[in-house]
Amino acid sequence: MADEGDKSEKLITPKENPTLNSEERQSSAHLEGDRAGQLLEQGIVQQQTGNFARAIDSLQQARDFYHHLQDNLAEATAWYYLGLAYYALGDYPQTIESARSSLSLAQSRSEPRPIGQVFSLLGNAYRHLDDYDKAIAFQKKSLKIFLDLKDRAGAMAALNNLGLAYKARGQHEDAISCQKRALMFARSLDDRQTAGQILKNLGNTYYALGNYREAIAYYEQRLELARELEEDRVSLQILRNLGNASYTLGDYRQAIAYAQKRLALARQLADSRSEEQSLGSLGVAYDAIGDYEQAIKYYEQRLNLARELGDRRVEKQAIGSLRTACYALGDYAKIARYQGEE
Repeated sequence: MADEGDKSEKLITPKENPTLNSEERQSSAHLEGDRAGQLLEQGIVQQQTGNFARAIDSLQQARDFYHHLQDNLAEATAWYYLGLAYYALGDYPQTIESARSSLSLAQSRSEPRPIGQVFSLLGNAYRHLDDYDKAIAFQKKSLKIFLDLKDRAGAMAALNNLGLAYKARGQHEDAISCQKRALMFARSLDDRQTAGQILKNLGNTYYALGNYREAIAYYEQRLELARELEEDRVSLQILRNLGNASYTLGDYRQAIAYAQKRLALARQLADSRSEEQSLGSLGVAYDAIGDYEQAIKYYEQRLNLARELGDRRVEKQAIGSLRTACYALGDYAKIARYQGEE
């Protein structure tokens, strides 16, 4: 059993030493401030690079140092990044607790920008908890602060997040209005990463509305940007969305074109799951135009890949699709063969 003393060494808890004279205390406070700054910077980097458990440990230590030093603004920053780390882990109640602690400290200093950031974090956390009224209220507060500050980047983020909250509540037109305003800010800032996220959000919102042509228009813009930024994984996802939207519109030839591009990219990236999905999409689209021979070709490739992956569920789906396509062709010998393989 591990020594309990070992556990206490993992967390440094700053405590005032009453035996120090005033000069020594000043020096000690300076050292604590340096250490707190190092821990805060370290925690932020860890949070931003996805090392959330270590980020939480570093940020908690920084928070405790700053609390001891009575540096409210720095402590608020530590609480905020703790909230971001918990948010990334999907721990939304803990996100809210951290964000509210940050908010209380930031408000005590009347610092609008940190307050706006915390409002946005709270709004996102409440959205994930399906509390859309609070989510929208906090995002509106965040937006007002950043607009008053003429902070385009902050306003852009708040508008995008507000759009997501409206979409989650089913207010799609309000969501689109916010996302279009956010896109204008992103383009004015030449922030292509955020512009790409917003374009995808707009495509998703129009798709949810059943406006597939508008969805395709925004997905196409997102695909072009993904290619410019060499975001192959994003391209795989957007090509799938484009294929689904085209298929839903009954534009099967276009759906085939998107699925073929996705298949080629999936093979280039050795992404077996995306390859399997693309093969299925191609089979379904060729089925829809009555080209059963081509449909069978892609269903057979999907079946073989499913067996390589050991995916019994997809294997059964592919066999079912093959039997249906063979029946349409009148190829009863193949039907019997596939029935025997189930």
